[in-house]
Amino acid sequence: MSVASPLIVALDYADAGSAYALAERLDPRYCRLKVGKELFTAGGPKVLETLHNKGFECFLDLKFHDIPATVAKAVTAAAHLGVWMVNVHASGGVPMMQEAKAALSQLSSPPLLIAVTVLTSMSQEVFTQTGFVGSIADRVGFLAQLTAQAGLDGVVCSALEASAIKQQAGSHLLAVTPGIRPKGADHQDQSRVLTPTAALEAGSDYLVVGRPITQAVDPAQACYELYQSLNLY
Repeated sequence: MSVASPLIVALDYADAGSAYALAERLDPRYCRLKVGKELFTAGGPKVLETLHNKGFECFLDLKFHDIPATVAKAVTAAAHLGVWMVNVHASGGVPMMQEAKAALSQLSSPPLLIAVTVLTSMSQEVFTQTGFVGSIADRVGFLAQLTAQAGLDGVVCSALEASAIKQQAGSHLLAVTPGIRPKGADHQDQSRVLTPTAALEAGSDYLVVGRPITQAVDPAQACYELYQSLNLY
């Protein structure tokens, strides 16, 4: 199905049953779903099959980072599971990203392939502690340019960085932005955040939202209200 909504709901659950229960309450007209490491490790490919059967397009968020041949095979395996989007780490380098993109280009209906720049949970202090010199923004811009050079479809970044990335690496590059919090919501473990409307205005193409929807009293209503607040039409 074709989904007009930019919302991607993060299914950050430790078991498949909880993910299915939430999916039953959500409407695929208003969001896609993100399956990350915890849920995929717990439930395996069956999770994706079940969510697809419920009408949802899925972003498989496993952040592959390995030798080029391994990553190419991994994204191809993800494509065969029918995912809408899959990601790698841009820090794996241009050859790794190029080989992954080349592998997917052999398929008739490849998923979008995007690259993680710097995690939105990372503060400048932690970034510096890991040995990087300079600012997070500079690092993100550099990795985004590598991603564009490799021919990928987009990057995972903070909404705060989306506009600068498109200026540096090209407006065609999709910006998939976690760290989205409705006005007044707790930032929790995210350091670089924006509200949904502000994120779209800043250049985000897809908004990853987790706990503001998954922990809401009525997740379906929370998702719909967030979708409506974006004034897409």
